[in-house]
Amino acid sequence: MLTKDLLRVSRTGGGYHPQFVGREAESVASRVVETYESHVGDRRGALEDALTALETEAESFKLVRGFAALCDREAEYETRSALPPERARRVAFEAAETVGVASEDEREQALAAAADRLGVDASAVETSLYADREVNQTLAAFEPRWTPDELLTQYNLSLAQTALFDATEVRIRSADPKALVSAVKRLRLMYEVEQTPEGRELVVTGPDALFRRTRRYGTGFARLLRTVAATDDWRLSATIDDRGTERDLVLTDADVSVPGVEPVAEPAFDSGVEADFAARFRALDLDWTLVREPEPLAVDGGARVMIPDFAFDYEYTDFRVYFEIMGFWTPDYVEKKLGQLAGVEDVDLLVAVDESLAASDEIEARDHRAIPYSGTVRVKDVVDVLREYEADLVADASGDLPDELTPDADVISLADLAADYAVSVDAIEDKSFPDHRRVGRTLVRPAVLDDLADAIEPGMDLGEAEDVLADHGIGDASAALSALGYRVAWEGLSGGTVREK
Repeated sequence: MLTKDLLRVSRTGGGYHPQFVGREAESVASRVVETYESHVGDRRGALEDALTALETEAESFKLVRGFAALCDREAEYETRSALPPERARRVAFEAAETVGVASEDEREQALAAAADRLGVDASAVETSLYADREVNQTLAAFEPRWTPDELLTQYNLSLAQTALFDATEVRIRSADPKALVSAVKRLRLMYEVEQTPEGRELVVTGPDALFRRTRRYGTGFARLLRTVAATDDWRLSATIDDRGTERDLVLTDADVSVPGVEPVAEPAFDSGVEADFAARFRALDLDWTLVREPEPLAVDGGARVMIPDFAFDYEYTDFRVYFEIMGFWTPDYVEKKLGQLAGVEDVDLLVAVDESLAASDEIEARDHRAIPYSGTVRVKDVVDVLREYEADLVADASGDLPDELTPDADVISLADLAADYAVSVDAIEDKSFPDHRRVGRTLVRPAVLDDLADAIEPGMDLGEAEDVLADHGIGDASAALSALGYRVAWEGLSGGTVREK
C-alpha cells in the first residue's frame, strides 16, 4: 500500500478511479530506481534533494513519491558517526552551559571542551551531534526486488490497495473463489457468498455494517486485493467512503496484477501476548500507528542497546512512545530487563509488566510508566496513557495556531484544513473562522450558501439537491440543507424531497 497522501484517483462521473500507469511511466520508474542506486553511501538528505529535482522534471509529485515509497522499502539506512549521537549531544550541551555559547568562537570552545572529555577530535563531536537525525542517516544498501517494469506493476497494485483502504463493502467474482474465502478468513473479515446471474459472488462486509470504520478492516481489504489479483478472470467492485460521499470503485484483472516477487513478510512475534496485543490495538481507529520492533534504544550512553517490542507514532507530529511488554520468563531475564530500563534515557517509554513480577514500583522509579497486566495486556490501559500524551500534543498544536483561521478555499472540510496545518481535527475545533460558516464538519463561505439558496428550492428531489451540493464541494447534505432552512421529507423507500422547515 501507499500512504493516502500519494493516492491518485479520478472522481469523474461520480466514480472512484485509481489513475494507473502504463509504459509511459517506465522512464520515471527507472529514474527513481537509478536515483536510489546512485545515492548508496550518501546522506538521506542528498537522496531527498535528488528526488525533489526528479519531481520537477517528471511534473508529478505523487507519481515520483509513489515509486520512491516502494523503493524505500528496499533501502537500508544507518547512523554512521564516530560517537553515539545522544552521548555527543549530552556532553556538548553540558560544555556549552559551562562556556555560555553566544558566538561562533564560543561554540568552537564548547566543542573543544566536549572533545577533551570524550577523548576525540572536535570535528568528531560536531559530525556526531545530529548523525541520527533522519536527514543525516546514510543509505547503506539498496537492493530492489523489482525491475522498472515490475515496479510499474507493484505501483498499480499498491495504488489500488490504497484506494480500497476506505472501502465499506467489497464484492468479488473470481475463477478461484476458494482462495479468496481462505484469504478472507485469514484476514478475519466478515463475508458471505451470494448467487448472482453472473455466478457466485463473494461479499465482504465492511465495519460500517457493525459500528464504525476501523483501520484493521481497511488494511484487510487492501491485503485481500493481492490474493484477488493473483487469480485469473476476476472482477472487484467496492463502495468507497470518500470523506462522507459514497463512490463506486471497479477493478478487473486488466487493471491490476501481482509482480513476480514475494511480498515482504511481517516479522513474527516473540510471544502470544505481543501478537494478541498487536491484533487488538490495530483493530482500533486511533491517531497512533503501531510499529513493530522500532529502532534500537541506546542503553548506558550507547554501550548497549535495547529493542522495544513496539512503538506508537502520533500521526500529526514527530512524536513516539516506546512500548515494552515485560513478561515472566526467568529471574535472570527480569534482572537484565530492569537493568536495560535503568539505562534508557530521554525517551517516553511505557512498560506493561506481568503482575507476578511485582516490579511496577521499580519501573516507575526509573521514570517510566508501568501498566500491570495478567494474562493479556488491556488495550484500554495503554490507550488511556496515549490519550494523556495526545491531550498535551493537541494543546501544543492548538497553541501554535492563531485563534482565527482563514482558509483560502470557499469550501473546505475540517479534516482537510487540519491536514493543511499538519494537526489533528481536535487542534482546530475551538478556533474561529471569520470568513466561513461552519456547516457540520465543513467550512463554507456565506457567498456559497447564498448561491446554494438560489439553486435549491422547496420540492426538489433530494438526489438533485445532493448533486448541487456536491458540485459545490459539500458532502454533508443533511447539515447543509439544515443550514439553508430545509428538511427532508421521506416518502417511504422511494426517496426524499426537500421541504422548508
